[in-house]
Amino acid sequence: MNIFQLETFLKIAETKNFTTAGNILGYAQSTVTAQIKGLEDELGCLLFERLGKSIVLTAEGEKLCGYAEKMLQLKREIFLEVPPSKEPCGIIKLGVSESMCYDLLPKILLKYRKKYPKVDIQISFINHDTFPQMLKNGALDLVYTLNPIIEEEGLLLLQKKREELAFFANPNHPLAKKASVAEKDLADVPLLLTGHNCNFRHMLLEDLKRSGIAPRVALETSSKEVLKQFAINQLGVAFMPEMAARAEVKAKKLKRLAWKGADFEIYSQLIVCKDKRIGAPIEALEKMVIEGDA
Repeated sequence: MNIFQLETFLKIAETKNFTTAGNILGYAQSTVTAQIKGLEDELGCLLFERLGKSIVLTAEGEKLCGYAEKMLQLKREIFLEVPPSKEPCGIIKLGVSESMCYDLLPKILLKYRKKYPKVDIQISFINHDTFPQMLKNGALDLVYTLNPIIEEEGLLLLQKKREELAFFANPNHPLAKKASVAEKDLADVPLLLTGHNCNFRHMLLEDLKRSGIAPRVALETSSKEVLKQFAINQLGVAFMPEMAARAEVKAKKLKRLAWKGADFEIYSQLIVCKDKRIGAPIEALEKMVIEGDA
């Protein structure tokens, strides 16, 4: 068993296709097939099942995924830490919430790349339900998320900062002209909300329920850009992180409502697996996040 076989195995598990995985990794399909057969022969079990034209992991393949991710994470750490160089190099797999990408994070990453050009930060957007397990099994090295405080066994919170959820509407919207807005003012107002799995949506709907307000949900989407465009075009009031709408507020396309209702407590958070070694490259990124938030 070698690291190349594990990389191929994980890419097939991700793409559900031998040919696509080979094209991404630069291998001929015969090489991909031989690598997986070698793994299966060594382990004495099938890792994939073919159901018609589809490929799915077997139970044994599911088990191998976690171990393979940890092996590749160790490989990344070796290249980040072992080479005798004062300048960090290698790969950091960073999972981020979409909301973090509107303002602060791009500036931090630009600063980081200038200082550490040999470190490749590979970014993926995270699902808040699944990223804890991805940290634990090594699929991600680090997560930068916007959420209520994450308290889960096996995770370590490196840094947190209080952030704000807010309501946004076209400046000509009636609520944009009110000196204060509370739950009762949202009765019969079309609401533009994030998707079903988003904590922001749940926080608002629970608050409205406590206040006896039946929400009128006009739109649910994971895209903050869509929420903003609907609000700009006077199709409702958008509820989202304040940082996601700063540019539109500055351009006077949207106005932040003067909310005087419940406090929605959320934090930007930098999280790792508690067992992960925090080397110089991740320490440097953590420091830049702290400096950027100051």
